[in-house]
Amino acid sequence: MRVLAMALCAVLAAAGCSTGTNAVDQGAGSSNRYVAGDGSIRIVPAAKRGTPPQATGTLLAGGSFDLRDLRGTVTVINFWGSWCPPCRAEAGDLESVYQQTKASGVTFVGVDVKDQKASAEAFQKTFAIGYPSLYDRLGRVALQFRDTPPNSVPATLVIDRSGRVAVVILKSLRAEELLPIVRKVAAEAK
Repeated sequence: MRVLAMALCAVLAAAGCSTGTNAVDQGAGSSNRYVAGDGSIRIVPAAKRGTPPQATGTLLAGGSFDLRDLRGTVTVINFWGSWCPPCRAEAGDLESVYQQTKASGVTFVGVDVKDQKASAEAFQKTFAIGYPSLYDRLGRVALQFRDTPPNSVPATLVIDRSGRVAVVILKSLRAEELLPIVRKVAAEAK
């Protein structure tokens, strides 16, 4: 009887791991494994900023990108996906800040992650995004920011004129939040 009870428990445990109609889908909610940010804005004091990241990638419109080429400018890097509702909500605000700051030497670059290329292109067209984006289907660009990884989507990094990460933002942004941050970093001495 005891052996029969143990065998029944083993069968029931194995059935719980099945892929039937009642099985638990660990990826439920998003095939992209969407991870929301913690809502933080972390400003890194200039004296504590690490070495500049060596971020490179392929632009959505074609061509290559190397963050080192933007040294001397303040660069805002936004990690987004067309499948991400908060990314859609902040797109107009990011474009607004880009338009307000580009004449003062601020550059914006998007990084489209875990997306189909056609979906990414449609996102840029729909939201009239004027700055370039990298196409990063596999999420490799974020891994290049080892000291300050943007581990959520959306995430935004503000890079100072020396190429170092000055601000890490792990949430969706409004223009009134981002604009003063960008202006503050842009006002820093080189």
